[in-house]
Amino acid sequence: MQWTDDALVLGSAAHGENHTITTLFCREHGAMRAVVHGGQGRTKGAMLQPGNRVQAVWRGRTDDDLGAFELELDQAHSAGAMSGRLSLLGLGAMTELLMRALPHGSAYPALFAATDAVLSHIHDADIFPVLMVRWEIGLLSALGFGLTLDKCAATGALLEDGADLVFVSPKSGAAVSMDAGMPYQAKLLPLPPFLIGRGEADLPDLVAAYKMTGHFLQNWLLAPDGGHLPEAREQMIRRLGNRL
Repeated sequence: MQWTDDALVLGSAAHGENHTITTLFCREHGAMRAVVHGGQGRTKGAMLQPGNRVQAVWRGRTDDDLGAFELELDQAHSAGAMSGRLSLLGLGAMTELLMRALPHGSAYPALFAATDAVLSHIHDADIFPVLMVRWEIGLLSALGFGLTLDKCAATGALLEDGADLVFVSPKSGAAVSMDAGMPYQAKLLPLPPFLIGRGEADLPDLVAAYKMTGHFLQNWLLAPDGGHLPEAREQMIRRLGNRL
């Protein structure tokens, strides 16, 4: 058995004296684990840094076999993350979220393309935090936990018709308008306006956006399996907050 695919490196663990078991996010095959022979060596170790895009050839005896990857570096996204601590934390947060959230062997080609696009801007600390929080919304949607940010859950008023959507229900993930939500403001999450195309993202709104997506990532996606948000993500949000 054999296939070839575009892939992003998510992580590796030592296997024996010189090999690794590496997890890739493949465009057409989803999250896959296999042996990389010599993966602990200097050359392959550099290629296996999380976030790097590779061309992957998988070979195994059967579809259920662990198999082995042969990899060729396509784009060293991890090098771009060396531009600063915020970029490194963002890269770690994205790859860890994917490691924890993606089911084995299920393809998400649109999510793959979005992930690759965000990682292509990981070097730019002024751009990638905004792209990443939008990516988190896309991750939730791709895995069946989409947020409804264009329609008031209480009144049915639509964003396109001018609805003043300023809150999000922590239970349903649906937007709530100002008038409908004010009596329950303490129980609702703020909806940063840049997420619905109203203005640019300033730092307070960006931090609020990460707190909102973090609520749903933790409670809907990770907690049912006993998981938690990556520490790298928490550190990244703290660094953004320290800029306020």
